[in-house]
Amino acid sequence: PLVTCCPYNLSGYNGSIGFPAPSTLIQVRDDAGNELAQGERGELFVKGPQVMDGYWQRPEETAKVIDNNGWLSTGDIGYMDEKGFFFIVDRKKDMILVSGFNVFPNEVEDVVALHPKVVEVAAVGVPNDASGELVKIFVVAKDKSLTEDELIKHCRHHLTGYKVPKLVEFRDELPKTNVGKILRRQLRDEANTA
Repeated sequence: PLVTCCPYNLSGYNGSIGFPAPSTLIQVRDDAGNELAQGERGELFVKGPQVMDGYWQRPEETAKVIDNNGWLSTGDIGYMDEKGFFFIVDRKKDMILVSGFNVFPNEVEDVVALHPKVVEVAAVGVPNDASGELVKIFVVAKDKSLTEDELIKHCRHHLTGYKVPKLVEFRDELPKTNVGKILRRQLRDEANTA
């Protein structure tokens, strides 16, 4: 059901998912369930008349996604800006945890995609004994002269140290859904079984 919508009078696309629909509340929460301040990134929780009461005859599954006050955990990571617009930055299940710090795959991918020799990229977390997870990127290169060192140097220029990919794998193509969305889960599974 509809949770947010953009006003009809916007002069152009602003990258947001808009404002809450009428009678709908949205909170941005940290992993402990605390509501975060404007501009801080966390999981989006929604409450309103359109939010389901639960899964049919599956109380255990319902308890995983709806809290005692009726707030639905969306699994989306986002934030609210100073004008009240909401933005989605990633999916919680795709987040990478490096030494206790959250790394959003979209942020890493956006930086890698800035490199002129990159066609497309996907970032995933792979297990690591020292840091919990490491950032690994799968890259389709436009120019076959592109090297791992060149990409990592590029990332160091644009990202905080713990977000810089430690592993790079070049591919001819990345797995995608029928509508062209990159299948991060498949890449993560491949990386974790290799």
